[in-house]
Amino acid sequence: MQPYKKPLLGILGGLGPMTSAYFYELITAHTEARRDQEHIDIVLSSRASTPDRTAYILGKSKESPLPFMLEDALRLEAYGADVIVIPCNTAHYFIDEVRRSVHVPVPSIIEETAEYIKQCGYQKAGIMATAGTVSSGSYQEKLEQLGLCWEIPGEREQGYLHDLIYGDIKSGGQPDMELFFAVAENLSQRGCDVMILGCTELSLIQGIEAADVPFADSLKILAHKAITMCGAKSTGLIPEKANYEFQ
Repeated sequence: MQPYKKPLLGILGGLGPMTSAYFYELITAHTEARRDQEHIDIVLSSRASTPDRTAYILGKSKESPLPFMLEDALRLEAYGADVIVIPCNTAHYFIDEVRRSVHVPVPSIIEETAEYIKQCGYQKAGIMATAGTVSSGSYQEKLEQLGLCWEIPGEREQGYLHDLIYGDIKSGGQPDMELFFAVAENLSQRGCDVMILGCTELSLIQGIEAADVPFADSLKILAHKAITMCGAKSTGLIPEKANYEFQ
């Protein structure tokens, strides 16, 4: 008799490594399970040597991360992954090519986050992300398709985010919360009723609940999606909204 085959989740990670580890932790901690065997089967690829996504998108590097991502996606599929997720917002820039390279679903962290904001009833989102994600227009395009408004940080505030992401978090340091809240406050003053944590490094920051506006954490939203796509139930990952339900 063949053993029952549960859905296998493939995580195309390493973008960056700490985020991939935290994403795995989120899924494990927030899957409703009473014993090991009720958790999701997962295979994680964490190729930290993948070239920087933002540098390539902004034209500061000629080394494309796409060949690395395609190779890893194919390896995950060959291993048996039934779903592949990419816990990196900036990497959404390459998602169409990744989707064409495999024969399994590849949900988008940006599409899922925008849908969540729409279903929750928010009207205007502040996009807190890398310069690569902002310049690609990925969030702006998806939010507009859903009839939502958006704002991006000014040049100074985008510089703050760069320092937080690359100078603090990716280098293993402590994030400057004064800079973080300065960006959020600036966007709030411009009418945003929700802030998108549109870089998964920002999802690692603790204590954002102290802000006066809600945050849509893209990494938690993707983790919720991954859990449900694998036939399990997620608990406590995203704020409960009466009118929100993943499709």
